[in-house]
Amino acid sequence: MGFSSVLLLLQQTLEEPRISVIKTIFTFSSFTANLSGSSSTLAYDREFLRTLPGLLMVAEIVLGLLVWTLIAGTEYFLYPAFGWVMFVAVFYWVLTIFFLIIYMTMTYTRIPQVPWTTVGLCFNGSAFILYLIAAIVDASSVTKELNSHNYNSWAASSFFAFVVTSCYAGNTYFSFISWRSRTLQ
Repeated sequence: MGFSSVLLLLQQTLEEPRISVIKTIFTFSSFTANLSGSSSTLAYDREFLRTLPGLLMVAEIVLGLLVWTLIAGTEYFLYPAFGWVMFVAVFYWVLTIFFLIIYMTMTYTRIPQVPWTTVGLCFNGSAFILYLIAAIVDASSVTKELNSHNYNSWAASSFFAFVVTSCYAGNTYFSFISWRSRTLQ
């Protein structure tokens, strides 16, 4: 039995009404195959890392990694405030890597239905606000009385949390400028 006879048998089977769900799945699969077949390569935007938003994003990733590794190397789980800082730092670290990949591969051009300028503004704005809260919580929780051998790590993480907050503030500004220029057109 050849491939063409299998396709003919499958087509005859799909004509029955009770198999309409399968027909829909095959139709969607062929649409997806045609769509992916026409644009199978991803672009790579090297120039993004040379822009100020790209540099800020790399700084957010590197310094955000410092924030959560400095806390993770201590007994942070004994103090709920550091758990909150860990959540914010790891959550936005992963999302920032995700957005860096989207911008580097220019995936945003392949999904025009998503309002990327609005998404970027919401992401950077929420990161700025939550990182600011986390940095303040981190700084206010650092005392020598809690656990003196973790003091230096917590103090350093507090400093870097404020630096990352300023990076997200900068990216929020650039996202707002980009969003504003899109909405005025």
